[in-house]
Amino acid sequence: MKYFIIDFDSTFTKVEALDVLGEISLADSENKEESLLKIKNITNAGMAGGISFKQSLEQRLDLLHANKKHLPLLIKKLKDQVSESIKRNRAFFEEYADHVLIISSGFREFIEPIVTEYGVKSKNIYANEFKEDAHGNLISFNPDILLSQDNGKVKLLQTLNLQGDVHVIGDGYTDYEIRKAGLAAKFYAFTENVIRDIVVENADHVAPTFEEVLYINKLPMAVSYPKNRIKVLILENIHQEATRLFKDEGYQVEIINSALDEDELCEKIKEVSILCIRSKTEVTKKVLENASRLMAVGAFCIGTNQIDTKTCQEKGIAVFNAPYSNTRSVVELAIGEIIMLMRQIPDRTAEMHAGTWSKTATGSFEVRGKNLGIIGYGNIGTQLSVVAEALGMKVFYYDVIDKMPLGNATQCKTLKELLNIADVVTLHVDGRKSNTNIIGEKEFEEMKQGVIFLNLARGHVVDIAAMTAALKSGKVAGAGFDVFPYEPKNNKEEFINELRGMKNVILTPHIGGSTAEAQFNIAAFVPDKMISYVNTGNTFHSVNFPAIQLPKLENAHRLIHVHRNVSGILAQINNSLAKHGVNIMGQYLKTNDLIGYVITDIDKKYDEAVMKDLKQIENTIKFRVLY
Repeated sequence: MKYFIIDFDSTFTKVEALDVLGEISLADSENKEESLLKIKNITNAGMAGGISFKQSLEQRLDLLHANKKHLPLLIKKLKDQVSESIKRNRAFFEEYADHVLIISSGFREFIEPIVTEYGVKSKNIYANEFKEDAHGNLISFNPDILLSQDNGKVKLLQTLNLQGDVHVIGDGYTDYEIRKAGLAAKFYAFTENVIRDIVVENADHVAPTFEEVLYINKLPMAVSYPKNRIKVLILENIHQEATRLFKDEGYQVEIINSALDEDELCEKIKEVSILCIRSKTEVTKKVLENASRLMAVGAFCIGTNQIDTKTCQEKGIAVFNAPYSNTRSVVELAIGEIIMLMRQIPDRTAEMHAGTWSKTATGSFEVRGKNLGIIGYGNIGTQLSVVAEALGMKVFYYDVIDKMPLGNATQCKTLKELLNIADVVTLHVDGRKSNTNIIGEKEFEEMKQGVIFLNLARGHVVDIAAMTAALKSGKVAGAGFDVFPYEPKNNKEEFINELRGMKNVILTPHIGGSTAEAQFNIAAFVPDKMISYVNTGNTFHSVNFPAIQLPKLENAHRLIHVHRNVSGILAQINNSLAKHGVNIMGQYLKTNDLIGYVITDIDKKYDEAVMKDLKQIENTIKFRVLY
């Protein structure tokens, strides 16, 4: 038999009740802020073991100047401050009411109205009690209650003499003292609301949420898996908004601001559930072979060619990206560079910095009336088309897929046709292998003499040697490059490329999408999709999973089954459910060339044996349960 002893302040609730009482009782005091700070410091000193508990209690009551008339408002405020994981697991407290004890150094007058609403029995509440004067002022506490004394929790446990394993959950040193005295089998430092180093250091186990306690003890909980056990690895200096979203969700987050090479990532990814990268980190088959817990990969950029999405499919790992979030930023950089290169601004700027005044109009042109050739008419290409046309440019585009033109843009039937027409050529293709060196010596020969050329797409889509030759010959009058076949892993590594030092060439360190707006938008978009996938099974916006947008899960358990796309899987799933008498409340199936994705919402009551059956269906890739 197990007993769970739970502290009240900063454990059952998010706050220290006496601190909140001070906010109420001292509302009209001139020394309110000073007194509240003193109360808080005394609370922390007592919780950390810096002063005796009795001293802490006496000093705080002296400062509070509280009256019993303040208690109803205090209770109302505390009801709104119950810890989130406690609220989620109300069913546990109701089912295991005989095994849950609230042992607190706080006061019964405000504790009992809170915890009994969650099924905790009054007889299992142990707390102090106020003493009041004739005017209802809360002047002291009942000294006969053991909890008012130093080491009071230990003394109380000795008198209770509980027969069974005692597990203590709390945030303060007085909770640890029960374990230290040998009266508990385990002490959990509850860190959902406050982290005290001395408490964490002495804990048998750190519990960021109450689900962690339930999970360790194999007890029913409100969620299918403790969120604090979901590990997120964020690489490549991704905007801190992503970190905030993952932490707010309760996930563990590790941040490394640079990219990792294959061997480094193979080592790091072993315990990771969610991987967040940008364009430099390669998620290879070898990396994925080491990723035993990986559920999702997020590319915080447009492209996903740095990720082996096929192997991800084979392993049931969903991949997400940000197809729209940085589009405007890349378009604005392209427009800016076109104007700068047409006016030979890079050369004029370099000359001025060297002290040379070279005022000339030779080789300097307006963009108005010029032909812009866009290779790749996707999200960026189409928006660039609209903005360029607003500047008076004539827009032509080429794409391997028929795309509807926006505005007055004209589609070219061949790449050669576009290259022959364009005064400015700009690349906005994806990074698939077939696009390697799509612009080389032959393509430069097809271009107009004195053309302006931009590559803000992928480093490997242009033959750099051919590009260099075209610049030296004057075939290309100016160029802008934001991406390169090899890019440094971090800001400390030297950038080496043949284009360095070339005239009228703008080189930027892959910053097309590096604006504050774009990075924030990406950091908000991608985590939202990944969290939704982990929490609900939604695959909308996944680049490698069948796209399913699911309804909210209510009063049911959700079975998520990823399998190879072979016939008969759905029938086997339903046969297993029928065999065990499981009631299906909703079911969704979608497939692509490689995998099938089945979502089944079922009644909460079922035999656990059905889960084993579903996992053992042939061609199953991954199976999990959500509730």
